[in-house]
Amino acid sequence: MVVQKLDTFGGHRDCVYALDKGPQPEQFFSSGADGLVVRWQLDRPDRGELMARVPASVYAIAFHQPSGLLWVGQNYEGLHLIDPAKKQEVGSLKLTSAAIFDLAFYKNDTFVALSDGVVVVLDTERVAIRKYLKASDKSARSLAINPVDRELAVGYSDKAVRIYDLETYELKQVIEAHTNSVFTVGYSPDFRYLLTAGRDAHLKVWDAENGYVLSHDIVAHMFAINHLTFSPDGSWLATASMDKSIKIWDADTFRLLKVVDRARHAGHGTSVNKLLWTDYESELVSASDDRTISVWQVT
Repeated sequence: MVVQKLDTFGGHRDCVYALDKGPQPEQFFSSGADGLVVRWQLDRPDRGELMARVPASVYAIAFHQPSGLLWVGQNYEGLHLIDPAKKQEVGSLKLTSAAIFDLAFYKNDTFVALSDGVVVVLDTERVAIRKYLKASDKSARSLAINPVDRELAVGYSDKAVRIYDLETYELKQVIEAHTNSVFTVGYSPDFRYLLTAGRDAHLKVWDAENGYVLSHDIVAHMFAINHLTFSPDGSWLATASMDKSIKIWDADTFRLLKVVDRARHAGHGTSVNKLLWTDYESELVSASDDRTISVWQVT
C-alpha cells in the first residue's frame, strides 16, 4: 500500500471537527471550532468558499443529497440549513441548548445526536420534531444507519452502543461495548458488521447478523479513536486518533496495512478528528486540531 499526501487545505482559524461530501464528487464541506462552514474543491485546493459563519463551534454537518441542502449543527443553538448554490441560510430550528455531535438521514427522518443524551428524530422535509429518544444521561456521540435491517446504532459516552428500530424507534438492544466513551460507530458497506471505537483506543467489530456478538477486539491506537470510515469500494477501513495518526486497515481481515503520521508522511501535528473517504479518485480527507485539512491518495 502506498499513501501519498496530495494537498493541505488551510483557512480555518481553529480546530476542524466536521467533514462531509458535497453535491459533486470533487467537492466537500468542513466546519469546526471557528464556526466557519467552507466548501472545498479537491481538484482546486485554492478554491475554498465560505458558505456560512455561525457564532458557535460546529461538531456535525451533513449534506442532504435529495434537497441539495447542507445541515449544520451549531452547538447550543440548533440546526441551520444552508443552500450551497446560493450560499445562504434557508431554514433553521432552535432545537436544543446542548452540543450537537452527529447527524444522519434515513428516508424522511433526520437523526440528531445531542450531548444531553437525547437523539432527536426530525421530519426532514418539514424540519419538525417527530420524536425524542432518551436512553442515557450521557452524550449521544455518533450515529450509524443500517437500512438492510432497518436499525440505527448510537454510540454514547456511557460506554454503551444502543440499537434502535428505524421504523418504530424502539430500543432493541444495548451493547456494553467499551470501557470509556464511544466516539464513533459505523456499519461495514455490506452491513454485516458494526464497528465501534472511542476513548479506550480499542476498535471493536460486532456481528450485526448474529445479535451483535463481538467478532474482533483490536488495540488500534495509543490514544482515543475519534472517527472511522470505509473506502468507497469497501476494501479498506481508516481510523483517526488523538495520537495524531491515521491508520488504514484491511476491511475484510481488519489487519493493519498502513500508519499515516507526521514522521513518515508529513501528517497532522495534533489530534485527527474526522475522516472523509471521497468518491473523487478515492481520495481520503482528514481534519485536525492543527486547523488544517489534508488530502491523501491511497493506492
